[in-house]
Amino acid sequence: MTGMTQNLLGGPAPTELPDVPEAREALENGVDPFEVAARHPEFPGAWAELADRAFARGGVIDSYAYARTGYHRGLDQLRRSGWKGHGPVPWEHEPNRGFLRCLHALARAAAAIGEDNEAERCRTFLRDSSETAAKVLAENGK
Repeated sequence: MTGMTQNLLGGPAPTELPDVPEAREALENGVDPFEVAARHPEFPGAWAELADRAFARGGVIDSYAYARTGYHRGLDQLRRSGWKGHGPVPWEHEPNRGFLRCLHALARAAAAIGEDNEAERCRTFLRDSSETAAKVLAENGK
């Protein structure tokens, strides 16, 4: 697996998702995330942005749906990148952030609709994947 570092503690190596420069750059340049998601449905960053915007305007169910879509697209990519269902997904690797943001957004939306078991499962998954992501996303308040 290219781009992965060896884990000296004996656990699984960190998983690094591939970059999608065209989609990432489009979002960075202010292209509407609806357009980015339509052109690059495999890019969790677009779904995370849609989930955050929906939640901010009070669209909890929309946010849940966008986050769930990005989460599943990200899981597919993680598996293709060698992830075996557990192990680090470092926030420090920029392409991982869309998936981690979707996981956070899914936990947030699930909690908002009273789906407590799902919310806790997602929060635990996020912490287990990246303590840094859990901390950064909690601090951002998104």
